[in-house]
Amino acid sequence: MPETLAALLFAHTLADFVFQTRWMVVNKRHIKGLAAHGAVVLFTLIAATGSLAPALVWMTALHMATDALKARVRPGLAAFLADQGVHLAAVAALALWQPGLFSSGLWAGHTALPGLMALGAGAILATRAGGFAIGFLMAPFAATLPDGDKAESLPGAGRVIGLLERGLIFALILLGQPGGVGLLIAAKSILRFGAVKDDRALSEYVIIGTLASFAWALLVGYATLALLGALPPLGILPRTP
Repeated sequence: MPETLAALLFAHTLADFVFQTRWMVVNKRHIKGLAAHGAVVLFTLIAATGSLAPALVWMTALHMATDALKARVRPGLAAFLADQGVHLAAVAALALWQPGLFSSGLWAGHTALPGLMALGAGAILATRAGGFAIGFLMAPFAATLPDGDKAESLPGAGRVIGLLERGLIFALILLGQPGGVGLLIAAKSILRFGAVKDDRALSEYVIIGTLASFAWALLVGYATLALLGALPPLGILPRTP
């Protein structure tokens, strides 16, 4: 079952956070946009599991139905988390319903593949998915910042910093070096201190965003370790206790 779960999770993260285009997101209220995303979902499910099981079609249909409903509600953190929660619940349900989906598929003989898929899914969730979640969280706060504070930032710099810090935290957790996260927090605090020390609103904005970003990466990192612990060892990471 863990092998199937890793494959389905990897397929989901690829479909939603790597291969889903902006056009698909904008046009999900229309059948063309929704169908295009559904085709990507089905393709990634087939590719990751190496299977043509009918259950994958049902999984795709449920994914499309969830996205169609989400497209009709106001975008925000709650909608994003609810949408992803339903998708992840569907992934877990299918893995429980058909635990041998991966072992009966084309990639059954590749014992290291599920672990690599788990790593890939975790990295995407920590970085790309985390970027969307933190962006939705911070949007209401960003709207209250003075225009001067917004203008001083390099275009896209905050997004890149977030991706890098979550990626580093994810790597530190998987490498068994959680103490490095504290050093990362200290380094970021020192670098940011001069820019925000005299601006309370901006300093609070930075603190909220940093803590949320770190918490997301830590959660995904430890969840990935838990899944890896149930899979055949890759031999490239420290043994989990």
